Amino acid sequence: MVNLKFVPQILDGNRVRDEIKAECRPRVDRVIDHAGRPPGLAVVLVGENPASQVYVRSKTKTAGELGIYNETIAPPANISTDQLLAIVRELNERPEIDGILVQLPLPKQIDEARILLAVAPEKDVDGFHPCNVGLLATGRPGLRPCTPAGIIELLKRYQIPMAGRHAVVVGRSNIVGKPMSMLLLQENATVTICHSRTHDLPGVCRTADILVAAIGRAAMITADFMRAGAVVIDVGMNRVTDRGEAERIFSDARLADFEKRGSLLVGDVNPQDMARVSSAYTPVPGGVGPLTIAMLMRNTIESAERRTGLC
Repeated sequence: MVNLKFVPQILDGNRVRDEIKAECRPRVDRVIDHAGRPPGLAVVLVGENPASQVYVRSKTKTAGELGIYNETIAPPANISTDQLLAIVRELNERPEIDGILVQLPLPKQIDEARILLAVAPEKDVDGFHPCNVGLLATGRPGLRPCTPAGIIELLKRYQIPMAGRHAVVVGRSNIVGKPMSMLLLQENATVTICHSRTHDLPGVCRTADILVAAIGRAAMITADFMRAGAVVIDVGMNRVTDRGEAERIFSDARLADFEKRGSLLVGDVNPQDMARVSSAYTPVPGGVGPLTIAMLMRNTIESAERRTGLC
């Protein structure tokens, strides 16, 4: 058992989200004063995926709270790639829409790469378009992927140093892992990116001052992967429904919640190990998750500012 001489700091994503939202409100007013309209966000939600519907409701609710015009386009699940492309192209042409978000995942018959490529780069508030990825890779201003950008904001606002620190990112997805590594490099961290074929993954992770877990496997990262005193950022969001798995992961207090609800959310890091070994960590829920939507709003406002000549 690791004995620590400090109490780990909980990195509260809800607090940082609220700070970002408060900073967004006067910027929305400035766009309205300058352009005679608010920033505009369009969300394309294909089909009736329950998780996607929850995410979209949260996004549109937050946009409404900030005074951002928003609308949801909800074509049926059997829509073709060409039909969805036509919707995206129409949104590209609408002057009052500053941001376009195509909610993922898309149905299997849809060519996801073609859809994401069709979104105008200046309206790509997810930051997934190759043009925006190129701007990120070369350190130029542009729309950044929301989750990695939110993590950087979290670390900065909690005054956690990144320059000169060794950051290990577990996961190489285009949505989190790759852009996370590039943003950390821009903050002068020394970055290692790991994946399923990394030799001695626990050993590599134990070298991290900052460990970012984004692999999509419930509580896979245990104390064996963490150096005592590391900062641990848990990007995962997994729903545990199996009683045996819940007993492996959670304490007795959380198991009582499992009995009531029949499921619990857990990240990619074992929550008890993370709280015991790290110097600071993001809880699940309430850590990284709230930041993603806040950064989406900020991206939408930044797009409106550029498109209306404010910056």
